[in-house]
Amino acid sequence: MIEVIVNRPSFEYDIHSLVKAFFPREEVSVRVQEDFLEDTRIRLAVRLTDTLVQAELFESGELREKKMHPIDPEDRKETKNHLKRLIYRLLSSYTGQSLPWGSLTGIRPVKIAMQLLEEGKTNPEIAAYLREHYLASKEKAALSVMIANRERYVLRNIDYQDGYSLYVGIPFCPSTCLYCSFTSYPLSLWEKRMDAYLDALFLELDSAAELFRDKKLNTIYIGGGTPTTLSPERMDRLLKKIGMVFDTEHLQEYTVEAGRPDSITREKLQVLLDYGIDRISINPQTMKDETLRIIGRHHTVAQTKEAFRLAREMGFTHINMDLIVGLPGEGYEDVEHTMQEVAALRPDSVTIHSLAIKRAARLNLFKETYEEMGLENNMQIMDMTARYCAEMGLSPYYLYRQKNMAGNFENVGYAGPEKAGIYNILMMEEKQSIVALGAGSVSKRVYPDGRIERCENVKDVSQYIERIGEMVERKRVLLED
Repeated sequence: MIEVIVNRPSFEYDIHSLVKAFFPREEVSVRVQEDFLEDTRIRLAVRLTDTLVQAELFESGELREKKMHPIDPEDRKETKNHLKRLIYRLLSSYTGQSLPWGSLTGIRPVKIAMQLLEEGKTNPEIAAYLREHYLASKEKAALSVMIANRERYVLRNIDYQDGYSLYVGIPFCPSTCLYCSFTSYPLSLWEKRMDAYLDALFLELDSAAELFRDKKLNTIYIGGGTPTTLSPERMDRLLKKIGMVFDTEHLQEYTVEAGRPDSITREKLQVLLDYGIDRISINPQTMKDETLRIIGRHHTVAQTKEAFRLAREMGFTHINMDLIVGLPGEGYEDVEHTMQEVAALRPDSVTIHSLAIKRAARLNLFKETYEEMGLENNMQIMDMTARYCAEMGLSPYYLYRQKNMAGNFENVGYAGPEKAGIYNILMMEEKQSIVALGAGSVSKRVYPDGRIERCENVKDVSQYIERIGEMVERKRVLLED
């Protein structure tokens, strides 16, 4: 355990995230107090005064590192940045490590580059700012600038002021994956309540369509869970309802995250095509059958290939594939094998996820068992995945990070020309309001001044169904002018 004390209640979350990045396998405790309470091997003391930030690192009671920096007490944002740089340099000196993203702990690093780009800064100026201000590596700074430029191009025709996007959540899956912390429920237990869930969801759809009747719907994303756990009849019912209540005149993108290969059938794919939807995901996560069994995916590599070829044969022109780096027992050669298998299929976009061990996931509950198998990610693996994507003609177009990611890396979406997912970028850059419906979904209203307010639905499906009136009202309060 690593104990951190802060003499004032400020920036505890950021401090915890940064210390955890250097010590991912250690429990980190951050407390506001004057003295250490526990006899821990590594202790970090953070002190803020009106003119100074200071950090001291003790090992077994002995002072090992000490750093300080003057601050402007009126500038809270810059005070936080000074403090994080201070702690980063202290921990980097102590551990001999450097983190690829430097002192950045947020999930949207490209948002900084995008803002500077819109302020008129040049690409070299933005890259230098990320390196100097946040201590990001040369490679990550360059990646951020590259993606910011592509995002700006992809969003060139999006109406931020009067436009909005729609997310529809289907929280059911064939099984629960080992690493999953999303809102998902096994189909075998919830089959009999799926119609009741759709009935409740339709009430939200009616209300949202009415609230935003004077706005322009730019993108629709049906996600989960696994939307293709819906039968063809239920999928038809859902898509028909969306088409009836929403004006799609300004729609630029319509995506259904098909996801699990074992949930995809010709009949379901035909329903999507009947409604003009040809953007889907078929997500293998890995092309190693042994790993699929370990992580609880009840499908095979052969099923992934079969589902992909079926979709392509039927006429889908944009198929995405999600992959995860850092799965139990997988090293460089395993990931390269996956990339070779994916490259042979030629998807239109690929998202490379670095495994994030979250509190709600079974992988975290039994992490000691799986850590013995190895949870490996490094720069060589990430560079290799980027190289394979480039060889497929796919370039980075969006990026985000999560807490507790393997190797302290990131998730990157790669896409071919004109194949980038608009909704994915809008979610990350938070430039447009997103109306999110269904259990566990989070709506975001983006105001003209950049302010963002959120509204969450309950995660539990039974509670969502029973309290649907409350969910509708929450949305009304957030979205109504």
